[in-house]
Amino acid sequence: MFVLSILLLIAAIVLFFVGRGREGGGLKIGAVLSAVAAVLAGVFSCVHVVSAYEVGVPVTFGKIGKPMTSGVQFESPFTDVTSFSTRPVDLDLYDKDVVEVRSAQGGVLYADVTIKWAVIPARAVELYRLAGSEEAVQERLVLPDSREIIRNVFAKHTSEEGYASAREKISTEIATLIKARLAPRGIDVTNVNLRNVKPSDKLQDQIDKKIQQEQDTERAVEAARTAKAESERRRIEAEGIARANEILAKSLSDKVLYNQCLEAYKEAAKAHPVYAVPCGTGAKGTPVIVDGSKN
Repeated sequence: MFVLSILLLIAAIVLFFVGRGREGGGLKIGAVLSAVAAVLAGVFSCVHVVSAYEVGVPVTFGKIGKPMTSGVQFESPFTDVTSFSTRPVDLDLYDKDVVEVRSAQGGVLYADVTIKWAVIPARAVELYRLAGSEEAVQERLVLPDSREIIRNVFAKHTSEEGYASAREKISTEIATLIKARLAPRGIDVTNVNLRNVKPSDKLQDQIDKKIQQEQDTERAVEAARTAKAESERRRIEAEGIARANEILAKSLSDKVLYNQCLEAYKEAAKAHPVYAVPCGTGAKGTPVIVDGSKN
């Protein structure tokens, strides 16, 4: 726009001098209109409009000025303004951009991560010095730093922690480190979401084998526990039977046996004419019950 104003001003001067030596006012009117257009073009070349949710960084002859807020701004026509959006931006690291990481054990995992970040308006000058443009901020700063931090965090944990037991802890640690790394550079990281962690095919095979071994071990332990319990039950039962037999043996004296024989004789004599013939005499004699109906 400023170049156009210069050209229009030159044209106005030429028309003025050419029209001064001629009759008629056509060239003079053209000169006046060119001069007015040159002035308007010069004014507009000094006006810079910064859109809403943007911040501008002015550069005049290589010198960086203060950040420009949204609205109409007046700067030198020689000032070049670079705009940065302050709206949140999602950096999605999945599919072809998925982050390949290694655990402390060397297992390969694939992490899907979404990072929401935005430019801090007051730090736009630092971002301009580091990246140069809005497009370069993500490619030069957010993406490589985030990948580095994600890999470093996973490298401190085991494979099982990475894809299962410690995912929340890992996600929190990644978010804390990324925010701390990018904030001094003028980037506000509002959210880091560790969406999914998938083991590699080789690691998945190792995980399946480990799970199968753990299940086999649990079944073997349960079988041993059951066998031990059954053996203990049988031992206790055998001890109980032996103790009962011992008590019974002590209680069956000769006198007791003799009295039981007499009781049996009395019961038999009620139904049949029987008689008893003691076998021997004394306490050690064993009576014999004889049926008297048979000769």
